[in-house]
Amino acid sequence: MRPNKRSLGYHQGNMQRRAFLATLPAISFLTSCSSTSKLRLALNWKPDPQFGGFYGAPYKEHKLDVEILPGGAGTPTVQMIGAGSAEFGIVSADELVVARSRGNDVVALFAVFQDTPQGIMVHEERGLMAIEEVFEEGTVALQKGLPYARLLEKQFKFDQVKIVPSPGGDITAFLNDPLFAQQCFVMSEPLQARHKGAKVTVFPVADTGYNPYTTVLATSGTFLKNNAGVVEQMVAAVREGWRAYLDNPKPTNDKMQALNPSMDAATFAEVAEAQKPFIENEDTQGMGLGSMTRERWQKLIDQLHGLGDIPEAIPPDDCFRKI
Repeated sequence: MRPNKRSLGYHQGNMQRRAFLATLPAISFLTSCSSTSKLRLALNWKPDPQFGGFYGAPYKEHKLDVEILPGGAGTPTVQMIGAGSAEFGIVSADELVVARSRGNDVVALFAVFQDTPQGIMVHEERGLMAIEEVFEEGTVALQKGLPYARLLEKQFKFDQVKIVPSPGGDITAFLNDPLFAQQCFVMSEPLQARHKGAKVTVFPVADTGYNPYTTVLATSGTFLKNNAGVVEQMVAAVREGWRAYLDNPKPTNDKMQALNPSMDAATFAEVAEAQKPFIENEDTQGMGLGSMTRERWQKLIDQLHGLGDIPEAIPPDDCFRKI
């Protein structure tokens, strides 16, 4: 991790330069900082379509120098933001709420996925019509520690099925067992299964009422307070990047594939198309891409409090900023 001394607006410099900057108007100060200091954006996975708008954002046009840090399974982006080793990071809304309840002053700025892309994948031949039927027979691969998994257990019980750990994207067991179901990222494992000739049905977790914003751009409260203009520029660039990516993903897909050759061009294109309804909906058409509402945050906080993930409810207005 990189040292805090590179945080925007607080980089090392001599006292004369600081005194000179202090005499300039605030907007001039912010512009100077944004054009000379590198910002780090920490991802929680490898370059793929869920990050398309971040890779396609016109940062330089907004006088920003942004370094995108690819991640992987378990990348602690929330902690990185809180520690100052990344000025911005990608988190999930439920992760952010839990972090705030533990004293990490992390704040959401832009929510890419308006509906969570988490789901449960089953074989179409079973003829299941609702998510509760998944838990009436067979085996379900699920990461039980996740809030939505515990909510599913609370709602539907797990006494009629065998629960096994999530295979982390591996669909081998699913393909070999018609009564095997597994948690999935709606734009990932189902597409893999269909490419292998399997017919699948996917039940979105959002159907249960648990629907946290996902792929959320966040920063720390301290960075936001001290660099409000830079944050506004960052959000504006990201919003433009997502608009461009939704309209024409190919140029950015080519860029990301060079960084992540394990995903072929056809899959990049397929996933980019499949994720569009999760990113742009009636809410974003009225309020803009990445928008969030107090009501959604309040509901999520209440759910996490009910599950015991947070000791007490926290103010929803502290969790996000409208920019």
